[in-house]
Amino acid sequence: MLNRRRFLAAAAASAALVTAPGHALADQASRDFIVRLADTAMTTVAAKGLSDDERTTRFRTLFVENFDLPEIAKLVLGRHWRIATPDQQKDFVRLFEDIQVYTWARRFKDYSGETLEVLSVAAESDGDVQVESRIKRDRLDPINVGWRVRKHPEGLRVLDIKVEGASMAQTHRSEYSSVIQSSGGQVEGLLAAMRKKIAQLQAESATAAVSGSTKPN
Repeated sequence: MLNRRRFLAAAAASAALVTAPGHALADQASRDFIVRLADTAMTTVAAKGLSDDERTTRFRTLFVENFDLPEIAKLVLGRHWRIATPDQQKDFVRLFEDIQVYTWARRFKDYSGETLEVLSVAAESDGDVQVESRIKRDRLDPINVGWRVRKHPEGLRVLDIKVEGASMAQTHRSEYSSVIQSSGGQVEGLLAAMRKKIAQLQAESATAAVSGSTKPN
């Protein structure tokens, strides 16, 4: 008969054989997901000759379909999510989406042949998968980008992005918490600031569109 130590060792080895393939499949799926996401962004959102409105529409579709917006909103709002009313929560998700879309869509306008290279993929203890990558740029230093990917019934979704180690969720969380504190702890103060920011981004986009249309050929 196996003694207790040998039995535990055999059990651990059996568990590793069972779980390892699952982790490998999850890692590969997450890697493929990020590669496809980057390729789609470069071929659709970053396509040359698009109007600003069309570029924004394409990025919104990409963003909503591939990012876990409800969960990101909870992470970003932090403890203030629990004190927000259901209507305020809905408004925050919508406004956060708009800010991300208007901010990032116009950045793709300056795309100039960047490519994404996956460096490593690792499963986290909570079941998420961390995909480390870098964006290679012509004649410029690459940018390190980390993607936290989570599995949902609908498929894989991005939960957070780290650019050169800086978390998108944590950066916004700190910024938004400061706005709420300066508004007397009221979530409505943040929502008002976000609406103002969106109006500013829309005005800048409209100005850029007019300026581009009046440039001589």
